[in-house]
Amino acid sequence: MDARQLPSQRGFAWLNEGFRLWRRNPALLTFVSFGYLLTLLLVSIVPFIGQPIASLLMPVLSLGVLNTCLAIDQGRKAGPDVLFSGFQQNLPALVMIGAIYLVASVAVLAITIVADGGTLLSMMTTGARIDPQATGGTGFTIALLIAIALSTPVMMAYWFAPVLAGWWKIPAPKAMFFSFIACQRNWRPFLMYSIALAMFAAVLPSMVLALVGRLSPILATLLSVPLPLVVIPIVFASFYVNACDVFGPPRDGSAGA
Repeated sequence: MDARQLPSQRGFAWLNEGFRLWRRNPALLTFVSFGYLLTLLLVSIVPFIGQPIASLLMPVLSLGVLNTCLAIDQGRKAGPDVLFSGFQQNLPALVMIGAIYLVASVAVLAITIVADGGTLLSMMTTGARIDPQATGGTGFTIALLIAIALSTPVMMAYWFAPVLAGWWKIPAPKAMFFSFIACQRNWRPFLMYSIALAMFAAVLPSMVLALVGRLSPILATLLSVPLPLVVIPIVFASFYVNACDVFGPPRDGSAGA
């Protein structure tokens, strides 16, 4: 795969273009984005097997969200069922990507045991309540830093992999390799994108709610409900934008919707 090397400023543009894409069909993109999150949540709460299955399905469903963005971008009609269109596109490779990502993520958490004795691992895998004293120590801080450092290349390998496997029918290992290389070549725009994403999805909403809360706590509470309905779909749309920016849109007929 030929991944374009983009200038730094493209990272800021991805969110803006994602916003414009969302405006073209906010209802469908919002439904599919939250359908993705809700489906993974419902699967993950199944005892024992829920979380592994959710990890395996994550690339499949994320491809469905990107197929939704593709349909909107191309002006094609699509219904809510497009969320599950990934099941018809190179499904074995998508599931394999989920499996590799799961194993790599668990391996990263396992390494942090050296620093904190397993506190972070327990927190992330079981959701158990942890003693505040355990999370306030130096060992836990070191474990967090290790997790961030080691999970970054894992995320780079995953970022474009569902798109490459689903739209271009590339096997899972190659898709993750090309994804890593593409992210590495475009680390500058991704750094700018990370800053823009933090501002848009965290800092600005917090500032708005804090400002409104000073004027009317009730209004701030009411505003906190619809705000994610706008922010989250735009963020998902920006994922589609950067994928097409780096690799180009899929060939005709290569993506189902």
